[in-house]
Amino acid sequence: MGLSFLNFLSSDIGIDLGTANTVIYVKGKGIVVNEPSIIALEENSDKVVAVGNDAKQMLGRTHHDIITIRPLKDGVIADFEATEIMIREFIKKANINRMMIGKIIICVPSGITEVEKRAVRDSAERAGARESDLVAEAMASAIGVGLEISEPIGNMIVDVGGGTSEIAIISLNGIVNHTSIRVGGDEMNEALIQYFKKNFNLLIGEKSAEDIKCNIGSAAPLEEEINTEVKGRDLIDGIPKTVEISSAQIREALNDPVMTIIDAIKLSLERTPPELASDILDRGIILTGGGALLKNFDVRIREETSMAIHVAENPLTCVARGCGNILDEPERYEKVILKQRRNV
Repeated sequence: MGLSFLNFLSSDIGIDLGTANTVIYVKGKGIVVNEPSIIALEENSDKVVAVGNDAKQMLGRTHHDIITIRPLKDGVIADFEATEIMIREFIKKANINRMMIGKIIICVPSGITEVEKRAVRDSAERAGARESDLVAEAMASAIGVGLEISEPIGNMIVDVGGGTSEIAIISLNGIVNHTSIRVGGDEMNEALIQYFKKNFNLLIGEKSAEDIKCNIGSAAPLEEEINTEVKGRDLIDGIPKTVEISSAQIREALNDPVMTIIDAIKLSLERTPPELASDILDRGIILTGGGALLKNFDVRIREETSMAIHVAENPLTCVARGCGNILDEPERYEKVILKQRRNV
C-alpha cells in the first residue's frame, strides 16, 4: 500500500540531456524546462551560482572565482559531477521535490558506449531517480514527431543536435541502421570562430558565434542576403574592433560541418536495405534537433540528396516529447528502452 501510494504521488520525468540544451518533460505537465546545458559554479566551493539561461549569459564574462561549465561534450558526459548538479538544479526548476521523483527516462546518442551509458544512469540515480531508463535520441525523436515506429515501414530521421548528429532508419520498433557523428551546432560555432581568426584576425567568443549562426547563418543561398557587424578582439594589436560580414561569408564558413552531416546522410542511405529505401523515397527524411533551425538546411539537403525533407514542428523539443509519449504509454513503447548489459 505504502509503495503504490508513493508511486501515485511521484513524478516521472523524461530528460533530453543535450550538449547544447536540456529539455525536461514531466508526466502530466508537459515540457517544464528548456534551457542551455550550462552551469556556473563558485570555483572553490562548487556552490551553484546559476544554471541554464542565467549561466549562458555569464559565458566568457565571469571573474576567476566563478567558472561556467558545459558538462556535456559530443552528446556524452564530460564532467560527471557538474552533470549531476545540473540535472538536480533543473529538476528543482521544474518544481519537483527530489524525494518525489519516480522514473527518469534519459535520451542518449546511439553511438554511446556501455561505460558512457552507465555514467548517464548513475547521474540520474544520484539526482534522485528511483529507476532510470535510456532511450536512443533518434528513436525518441521519431516518437515525438508522431511516426508510427511499430509498422514495417522505413522512416528516416536526422536529428542535428549541439554535439552530435543522429541519423537513423527506423522500422518495427527498432533502429535498422544508424550513423552517429560528433558534428553538430558546436562544430558550426567552432568553424565560425576559426573563420574570423583566419580571415579577419578577429577573436570572437562562443556566444557571439552562436548568435551569428542563429541570426544570419544558412546552408543554402538566402532570397535576400543579410549583412551584420561582428565585434571581437583584434589578434594583432589586442584591441576591440568591429568587422562587417555578409550571410554569404558565414555560409562559406559553415560549409564544412554542413557537408559532413550531409555526407553522413548519404552514407546512411547507401546502407539502407532496398525495401526500406523505397519507403524513405516515398516518405522523405524528417529533420529534427536545433540544427534543423539553420536557415535553408532542408533546402541544401534536398539539393544534395534529391529527397523530400520535412522539418519537424518545434524541432528542439521532439526528443523530450518522445520521452513524454514513452512515459504515458510504457507498454506500447517498452521495446524502445535500451537494455542494460550486465558486468559493465
